[in-house]
Amino acid sequence: MSVFIIAEAGVNHNGKIDLAYKLIDVACASGADAVKFQTFKTENLVSKNAPKAPYQKNITSQLESQFSMLKKLELDFSVHKKLINYCKKKGIVFLSTPFDHESIDLLNELNIKIFKIPSGEITNLTYLRHIGSLGKEVILSTGMSNLKEIEDALKILIDSGTSKGNITVLHANTMYPTPMEDVNLRAMQTIRDKFGVSVGYSDHTLGIEVDIAAVTMGATVIEKHFTLDKTMDGPDHKSSINPEELTMMVNSIRNIEKALGSSIKKPSKSEEPNIASVRKSIVASRSIKKGEIFTEQNITIKRPGTGISPMEWDSMIDKVAKHDYEKDDLL
Repeated sequence: MSVFIIAEAGVNHNGKIDLAYKLIDVACASGADAVKFQTFKTENLVSKNAPKAPYQKNITSQLESQFSMLKKLELDFSVHKKLINYCKKKGIVFLSTPFDHESIDLLNELNIKIFKIPSGEITNLTYLRHIGSLGKEVILSTGMSNLKEIEDALKILIDSGTSKGNITVLHANTMYPTPMEDVNLRAMQTIRDKFGVSVGYSDHTLGIEVDIAAVTMGATVIEKHFTLDKTMDGPDHKSSINPEELTMMVNSIRNIEKALGSSIKKPSKSEEPNIASVRKSIVASRSIKKGEIFTEQNITIKRPGTGISPMEWDSMIDKVAKHDYEKDDLL
């Protein structure tokens, strides 16, 4: 089964549907499996006095509250329907992360098949119960969390009605951008081994190398923020990859999937023709007459590999030549 690649548009549409359409176009052109947005009602998400995250303060206006910033980035019900229809037309899966109960209901009403839980909601009991009760596929991000919190969240989801087999847990770090030394990619394997679930990686590093590495380590889902232009105004653009990088990431992951191949060690079909020309055989090192004894002085090892294998060297020594050989003849 191929890695499920989510192109995370997030709020990089800046609240404008025309930009959202363009983001879908880019995601589709890249070869990603899904494009994901964020669904929230600002009044249900943050209080009017909630401060911005440190990375948001560094990128957006210091005078603007988190409430004001997010309010400009909301997508209403009608816009969701338009984006879903556009994704169907383009042949890419529409996803969106709900950040409150009203948004969960909205996405469920729109018949979204996969629910993505953001890192910030992993300790939100009623939120987890709500999504768990829907019995749909769930992708759970785990930034800022420890194993006990992940265990608790999984239990709530399963007890509420979601099958364990329908849950994929994403290792993540919520710092934008994430320093390389804080990625701790091996933790993804720890989650897989401890809880027996499918795992993936939600990436906020600069560049694409960590996403590719995650695939080699067993990620079944990759989520990556992208933007039309890193210089645009907004909280996430500078930590997102551009369209060219997104396409490169998708292509690299698909190549790595092919390269991982099988665990069986044997000659590949592409290299089988090389066996004859690259391996060696036992050959005459000089003229040998019928009846002579093969010795280390009259036989040697050279290409091609179409004769007696050099692994039979010991068994050939002291044998009698059954006919004449010229120099370099295969025995």
